[in-house]
Amino acid sequence: MENLTISDAPLQGGLAAPSSQACGPPQQPTQLPPQMFTTAAQLLDLTDKKLMVVLRDGRKLIGVLRSWDQFANLVLQSTTERIFTPKPGSTSSDIPQGFYADIAHGVFLVRGENVLLLGEIDLDKDDDPPPGYEPAELDVVKKLSEEKKAVEKAKEKLRLKKLAKIGFEGENLGDIVF
Repeated sequence: MENLTISDAPLQGGLAAPSSQACGPPQQPTQLPPQMFTTAAQLLDLTDKKLMVVLRDGRKLIGVLRSWDQFANLVLQSTTERIFTPKPGSTSSDIPQGFYADIAHGVFLVRGENVLLLGEIDLDKDDDPPPGYEPAELDVVKKLSEEKKAVEKAKEKLRLKKLAKIGFEGENLGDIVF
């Protein structure tokens, strides 16, 4: 990748124009190349496209990006939240096995600091279920997901208790001691 700066002259005929050469009237400043955007301005290319946004709390949102600001706050239209859960009794393998369900939300505002990951969805594969997952009823998926979270929370609590016994302290140990 080439190193570009704001003061570089625009390319003309494949070669950079010498800065000391004055040929006629001054040229209007050209638009900055996309490589120069290192902030929320990179979202410009994703506007009006279907995205999946993964939030810090683990939720996965699918919607069309309609607007954004300098803090990367996002406005998603036609948003659905997709919940994934493993099948009961399934073991971890190369291809996960499980269920998923969607919850319709409509217009959704996401605070930029809560975005963990976002990516464009391939519209050709949009209707296909995720590999290894089957669509299921929302109530079933929610129940299985809550059961899984309860088991993981119990494991984490036990782990933190063991760490506290050997002298390690963490931000969540106050819940365990009392």
